[in-house]
Amino acid sequence: MSGTVIVSIKGLTRSFGDVHAVAGVTLDIYEGEFITLLGPSGSGKTTVLRMIAGFDKPDSGSIELGGEDVSQLPPFERDVNTVFQDYALFPHMNVISNIEYGLKVKGVAKQECSARALEALKQVRLEGYGERKPSQLSGGQRQRVALARALVNRPSVLLLDEPLGALDLKLREQMQIELKELQREVGITFIFVTHDQEEALTMSDRIAVFNNGRIEQLGTPREIYAHPVSAFVSEFVGQTNRISIEGMRINIRPEAITVSKSQTSGNRSLQGTLRDVIFVGSTTRYLVDTGRGTIISVVPVGELSLGDAVTVSWEKEKEFLVQ
Repeated sequence: MSGTVIVSIKGLTRSFGDVHAVAGVTLDIYEGEFITLLGPSGSGKTTVLRMIAGFDKPDSGSIELGGEDVSQLPPFERDVNTVFQDYALFPHMNVISNIEYGLKVKGVAKQECSARALEALKQVRLEGYGERKPSQLSGGQRQRVALARALVNRPSVLLLDEPLGALDLKLREQMQIELKELQREVGITFIFVTHDQEEALTMSDRIAVFNNGRIEQLGTPREIYAHPVSAFVSEFVGQTNRISIEGMRINIRPEAITVSKSQTSGNRSLQGTLRDVIFVGSTTRYLVDTGRGTIISVVPVGELSLGDAVTVSWEKEKEFLVQ
């Protein structure tokens, strides 16, 4: 991806006692992109977000926002806003007052406050909800109010710290689509933190995969999924099979493996027994016991039954060699 760099992080480090939470992160983030910082708990992604926001200060390195070094500036002097998993809405205020609050603190005129709050409500598709209290809203609606409260300030960068984590699965999937559409409409750079690979793959222009305080891989969702650079990335992003074959350890995606009673469909194959069939909605997973471990496939050929002697096969070119 290319364009104007809006956030430039160089050599960022942060330690808490003996724990090196961030161990030398360098990353350029472009104007108008949706980038996700993805990784397991303790990988450093949230600490990086907090340092961009100004809630934590780096031990070393720099953070530039719009070409200005903001590494030591307090949060209120940075042109960013943060949306948290805990929406932190004021329960005694109605929706409009919650959205206007930040503008009033900044001394924005009353008429402009009202106009911008109504515009923000429209952006998050909550027209007509301005007089309601947070307790009268669903979880998804409260999330939209939190987004509107951040967007009304018109920041250069919006930081989102696992904002969908408290929602149920169906609503979370809906909000993933709406959040990406909203980002395209407003054109603001979104920096999104999550441990959920599906969220990252669904919404992002680019993904930075974090591991042990460093960026393990940076790329588009397709690049991250199809061409992982390490065993960690291939196993953390999406489902994978770990197989030892010909003295090597390889990883291969379930959709690259065919399971059949009578034929092969690639230049690699193993014999096994069909142990389980798991229906998961859009796909069905076939678990095959082999002498090299359990292999999962989602591509059956012919009718299969539990206990069948089967062949799992794949193309060598689809493997990831694990070092």
